[in-house]
Amino acid sequence: MPLVHSFDPPERFVTGTVGEPGMRTFFLQARADARLVSVSLEKQQVIALVERVDELLDELMAAPGQETLIPAVAPVDLQDSAPLDQPIEEEFRAGTMTLSWDPGDERVVIEVFPFSETVVIAPDQVEEDFAEPEPEELLVVRISPGMARAFCARALQVVEAGRPSCPFCGNPVDPDGHLCVRANGFRRREP
Repeated sequence: MPLVHSFDPPERFVTGTVGEPGMRTFFLQARADARLVSVSLEKQQVIALVERVDELLDELMAAPGQETLIPAVAPVDLQDSAPLDQPIEEEFRAGTMTLSWDPGDERVVIEVFPFSETVVIAPDQVEEDFAEPEPEELLVVRISPGMARAFCARALQVVEAGRPSCPFCGNPVDPDGHLCVRANGFRRREP
C-alpha cells in the first residue's frame, strides 16, 4: 500500500525553484496546516502540467451545460508570489503525473507519481505483459478551478524567471553568452 500525501484541498499549492538560473531545481509544494510536501521535477514537467491544467479548465468553460464557475484567469485573491515554504525536503522526484476533473466536488485532481526506471523492452518482447510496480508513495492534490488558474499563473512566472532566450536560436543564454547554432557556433551575448 503506497504512502499517499493527500491534500483536499491544500492551503497552498505552488511551483518554485531553488538555485540560480541554469542550475535551478524545480519543486511542486503542497501545504495544509503543519504538513508540507515538496516534490522535485523537471522544468519541462512544470510546463506540461501548466499547459494541460489550462487546457482542462478551458474545455470545462466551453462545455455545454457546465454549471461550475471556471475563471478565465487567476483570481487576484488567490495569487501567490511568496517563496517556497521551508524546510524544502524532497519527498521524491516526480515521474508520471495524471490530471482529472471531479465533477462531484468541482475539483481539479493532480496525481504525482515518483520517477522509476523504465523497463527496457526489446523488439521481441513487445507482446509480453509487463506489470508496472506499485509506487511507494504519491502526491494527490485536489484544488478548485480558481486555485488551479493561480497555480498555472505562478508556475509560468517561475519558469520565465530563468535564463533569457537567445533571439536567434531560442536556446537559453548564460550570463557569459552561449554558442549559437544559428550563428555557426559563434558566441552570442544577450542583447
